[in-house]
Amino acid sequence: MTCGQDLPNARVNGSTTSSRTTNGVSEHINGHTNGHPNGKHSTPKVPHLIDGFGTRAIHVGSEPNPETGAVIPAISLSTTYKQDGVGNHKGYEYSRSGNPNRNALEKTLASIEAGGSEAIAFASGSATTATVIQSLGPSAHVISVNDVYGGTFRYITRVASSTQGVESTFLDLGDISPGSEGERKLIQAFRSNTKLIWVETPTNPTLRLIDLTRLVEILDQQFPPHSPSAASRPLLLVDNTFASPFYSSPLLLGADIVLHSLTKYINGHSDVVMGALILPARNAAVTEHLRFLQNASGAVPSAYDSWLAQRGAKTLHLRMKQHGINALRIAKALQQLDNVEEVIYPGLNKSKSAIAWKNLSPHAKKWIDAEGLLGADGSFPFSGMVSFRLRKPSHDASYDEHAEATSKFLQSLRLFSLAESLGGVESLAEAPARMTHASIPPKERDELGIGEGLVRLSVGVEESDDLIDDLKRGLESVF
Repeated sequence: MTCGQDLPNARVNGSTTSSRTTNGVSEHINGHTNGHPNGKHSTPKVPHLIDGFGTRAIHVGSEPNPETGAVIPAISLSTTYKQDGVGNHKGYEYSRSGNPNRNALEKTLASIEAGGSEAIAFASGSATTATVIQSLGPSAHVISVNDVYGGTFRYITRVASSTQGVESTFLDLGDISPGSEGERKLIQAFRSNTKLIWVETPTNPTLRLIDLTRLVEILDQQFPPHSPSAASRPLLLVDNTFASPFYSSPLLLGADIVLHSLTKYINGHSDVVMGALILPARNAAVTEHLRFLQNASGAVPSAYDSWLAQRGAKTLHLRMKQHGINALRIAKALQQLDNVEEVIYPGLNKSKSAIAWKNLSPHAKKWIDAEGLLGADGSFPFSGMVSFRLRKPSHDASYDEHAEATSKFLQSLRLFSLAESLGGVESLAEAPARMTHASIPPKERDELGIGEGLVRLSVGVEESDDLIDDLKRGLESVF
């Protein structure tokens, strides 16, 4: 059982517009069917139980089939659905506008992202990003954290800037405490056309944290509720991919939209490319606009991918616990090695973990407290991403020599696959400077702390001792 704040704001199923219940079936008017605004999506009525994270992940959206009793949703591959009369159907018309598997997945996502009411699934994380930016309309201004995911940076600066006239400002939001330079620059960045603040926490790949509570406080101060300026308050979007819904609940902290690359932790098995947005009940109008764009642009996931992602979400709480435990153990082990200059992990110690603890979800705190996982040094599990810096092979080693040593280390690993992406059950390792962030000029990479020698690990759920031994052997092969 969980506290009330760990529940979706409105309900665990349905639409943001209107609903009615008939014969135990809740019929929701979604307003975005394929040309028929009055189409009904009928879904089994779900009791409003105060269930925990893992229980919701397994049961919400996976109610037993009333006809067959099947406890796992069937895969519905049909692209079209028979109507009993013009505009009179059973909740589905055309699979781009609504599919049983996609709808079931969206139900699950809205439930596990605490504070969520509605979820909208897309064919990829990039399609999700594009839809959010498109929803802002022409000539909007976007404020973003400066080391945002490269694909997001690319879309804002090279696509939306030319197709929509979108303007952008990229800021270091690592310190926005009262009176700080970060706070001053953020406030100065607000314009009359600022419509969105885009945040990642932790960031990729330097795992910097942003104090979401403080960010919301600044927005409240600059755009006080019930004041004339409230109408121009920009939306706060948090890309929650790195933390996952298990470790962080941005909507409970005041965020307006949460974005996930479902490809990563939520699916968790490196076999699906998908994205999603989750919004609270208070943003019903924004949700409906985004759902309209989802349907109009057609960037929707397949039924099979939706089925796979929902299957993955059922074990998210189990996987995230092990990801976090393994990552913390690896981070502490790396700290003890002479050839590692710095280890970056949000929950590593008191000096690094204060904001991570503030951003931590209620259900993750409950688990950490119950299992006694908060260390005397202030450390605790916080997702499965670890970054660290290898020392140079020699004091006067060149940039290329440092890069060569990093490459040799990565290629010598046995259990950590040299690969991009993250969040799967298997462990991955990469060199951001020449892989995920290679498109950024070297000078800018260095300013962001993404130099040669930086290694990003996506720690899987294997035995942690084996993973630590693998990293030690890799370092021994270089140094």
